[in-house]
Amino acid sequence: MSYDQITVPADGEPVRVRDAEADELIVPETPIVPILYGDGIGADVGPAAREVLTAAANATGRDVAWMRIYAGESARERYGENLPADTVEAIEEFRVAIKGPLTTPVGTGYRSLNVALRQRLDAYANVRPTYYIEGVPSPVVAPERMDMITFRENTEDVYAGIEFEAGTDEAERVREFIETEMGVEDATHDGPVGLAFKPISEFATKRLVRKAIEYALEHDRETVTLVHKGNIMKFTEGAFRDWGYEVAREEYGEAVITEDTLWEERDGDPPEDAVVVNDRIADNMLQQLLTRTEAYDVLATPNLNGDYLSDAAGGQIGGLGIAPGANFGDGLCLAEPVHGSAPKYAGQDKVNPTAIILSGALLFEYMGWTDAAELIESAVGAAIAKGRVTYDLHRQLEDAEKLSTSEFAAAVAEHVRRLA
Repeated sequence: MSYDQITVPADGEPVRVRDAEADELIVPETPIVPILYGDGIGADVGPAAREVLTAAANATGRDVAWMRIYAGESARERYGENLPADTVEAIEEFRVAIKGPLTTPVGTGYRSLNVALRQRLDAYANVRPTYYIEGVPSPVVAPERMDMITFRENTEDVYAGIEFEAGTDEAERVREFIETEMGVEDATHDGPVGLAFKPISEFATKRLVRKAIEYALEHDRETVTLVHKGNIMKFTEGAFRDWGYEVAREEYGEAVITEDTLWEERDGDPPEDAVVVNDRIADNMLQQLLTRTEAYDVLATPNLNGDYLSDAAGGQIGGLGIAPGANFGDGLCLAEPVHGSAPKYAGQDKVNPTAIILSGALLFEYMGWTDAAELIESAVGAAIAKGRVTYDLHRQLEDAEKLSTSEFAAAVAEHVRRLA
């Protein structure tokens, strides 16, 4: 495929798909990997991640042919638009990519560039691992108890963006339809009202829950928890819970057991190697992240719940500056950090690149480069353990050495080479 503003490296090969639904890829020794630095601090953390990921690939006998792609400010400069077709088509063609944070311009265009890109790619599972790195300051007493991964549905819920502004003809027509045609009395208060719709479908729910269960089985996790507000939203989030249980009961045989069956038939004693699927109400789950942290392995959630829960979990292990993430489709992965673009720090070479570096480790794991992924995680931990950190951690630690973004990346890359 030819592109308008993208140069395809001559020294690499594309990743191919053997089985999309099973996420089975054919990965060459030098894959072409699109990289989007992003807006604001993306110009600092993007190159930092590139340096560390290249070091890990080289240390394990491989290489990466990086291919720059563009969205947000960098795309407006080149294409005159925020999300050009070039970018979407490049990720679709090469199957794996990594991006920094994007800022959505206020007032016009997409509600969120990040959400738009996920939806255009049908990268339907937002995957956020949350685990503690020794030496990172945390607001909780025992942050090491957190070792959890959230599978957040990426395409539906309120993030579908089906909204009608208060005072518009569209909002009044929708209100009239709800009240007169659907017979919902006193649906809203008098006067202008904004309205939004919350789609939750069987199709999107089941494919998200399958991804979560498959991950749990592959990574020897003990539980998958469906997190919902089905006690109130019975036909959307309640349906999410019910469809999730259907997947567990009907598609996985003895490999998966539901919590009800566990207690009714086995008195709480799970069969060996089986994943237990249970469910929790979303507000209670926020409490249990603190009070019963170790009881949870994998969460499967609708879009909004997953956003709240993964951020809250990230706070327990030191904040979003170290929280990695990725978006999985069928045979497709777009890795990205959880944090925003922080434009006031752009170009200062000071922010913490750990989140995007660890997002790259998640990308490598998806590609089957588990050894390289583990090397990155160990190297990040080694740098922090030696007190070589960026300003955000330095100000909370005694006897630490403050490094710039680029210096921290160089330090992690050096640990990669030493640990290999």
